[in-house]
Amino acid sequence: MDNRKQWLRHGRYVEIASLVYNAIEVAISLTAGFLSGSAALISWGLDSTVEGASAGTMIWRLHGEEAEISRRDLVRRKKIALSVVAAAFWIVVAFILYEAIGKFISQQAPAFSWLGIGILIVALLVNPFLAWGKYRYGSKLDAPSLKYDAKDTLICQYQTIVVLAGLILTETMGWWWADPVAALAIVPYVAWEGIEATRDAWRVDRDEVDGEAQA
Repeated sequence: MDNRKQWLRHGRYVEIASLVYNAIEVAISLTAGFLSGSAALISWGLDSTVEGASAGTMIWRLHGEEAEISRRDLVRRKKIALSVVAAAFWIVVAFILYEAIGKFISQQAPAFSWLGIGILIVALLVNPFLAWGKYRYGSKLDAPSLKYDAKDTLICQYQTIVVLAGLILTETMGWWWADPVAALAIVPYVAWEGIEATRDAWRVDRDEVDGEAQA
């Protein structure tokens, strides 16, 4: 097995681990968010669905190169993957705004959730390892999309800190507004990633078959 195929396989394993973890993260955070009424937890969980979608499309694309599909098909997979992720980003932005504005109107503080705190702390420990693995194999493969996915994971780390701070301030200081503010703090980053993914999807030419394929 040549080095590139080995790196493709290892990169795919990292993305599989990311997909499995994000599925668990989404299930726990959304459950905790809806039970406690936390807009920040719900928004964070929805953003994790984008990470899961990104991991799934990366697995599909990496497997395609590993299976030595044609350049045309690789480009087509890239365009589809970026389009799916871009659409997911914009859906998440719309839902976060809806949730946060609703909380500002009701001025209702969320209930404290140990389940939510627990998954946020786990995320603080897990995400750096996932980001490192994605960036490592992205560098070895000269694959911008893997590096881009690593950046998304690091952004999720920032969001985790913001949401955790919002929940703690709501509980300890009684600041009902800290929860929707924490949710809104996620929006600029999700929107920026949506703009980037939309732009990259637009630039992909599915008929471009010249040059070396990149994962």
